[in-house]
Amino acid sequence: MRVLITAGPTREKIDPVRYISNYSSGKMGFALAETAARKGHRVTLVSGPVSLVSPKSVRTIFIESAAEMACEVRRLAKSADLIIMAAAVADYTPAKFAKDKIKKTRTVISIRLKKTEDILAGLGRTKRKGQILVGFAAETSELLKNARLKLEKKNLDWIVANEVGKKDRGFSSDNNAATLISRRGKKIVLPLQSKKSLAEKIIRILTTEHTEKH
Repeated sequence: MRVLITAGPTREKIDPVRYISNYSSGKMGFALAETAARKGHRVTLVSGPVSLVSPKSVRTIFIESAAEMACEVRRLAKSADLIIMAAAVADYTPAKFAKDKIKKTRTVISIRLKKTEDILAGLGRTKRKGQILVGFAAETSELLKNARLKLEKKNLDWIVANEVGKKDRGFSSDNNAATLISRRGKKIVLPLQSKKSLAEKIIRILTTEHTEKH
């Protein structure tokens, strides 16, 4: 299979020395890419800035902003059989980039933000027959409700719901727990375990789905 995976955060520049980002480490996306490659699939990984070594036998493309990720994903998605969007892409970016460093001259300043492109929704609109599209829902409350809404709204085949904000899982941790929900109503609960172990199970589930479709 031709597999496209995204990982890590994006950085949205405010001025030459500051940016908006999030706590994503990229560990889950990298574990998924490493597992898929080890299973013999042709894997391309598009990653934001992370402190991780590119997995062996994986073509890795590093980007910085949400706009850059959108451009790479649009280009690569056309030929992918399985797309796993594990990256934590910024929802907003500064409306204007300051060419010079913003000086600390005022007690309070405001930064206007604008929405970034919804990459996942765009993939859902252009998804071809037989292609499997997978999203991630990182939530702090109403996990399954929010995940199901995202699954339907963005025309996904699967969504991986995981709770963030706890010390023993998510973002920078080496461990995570997840619930996989399919468009056909299947629900698979994967308890807390290492992200590498979780990646093995997720790839097995998704590649089985692809085999069944073909």
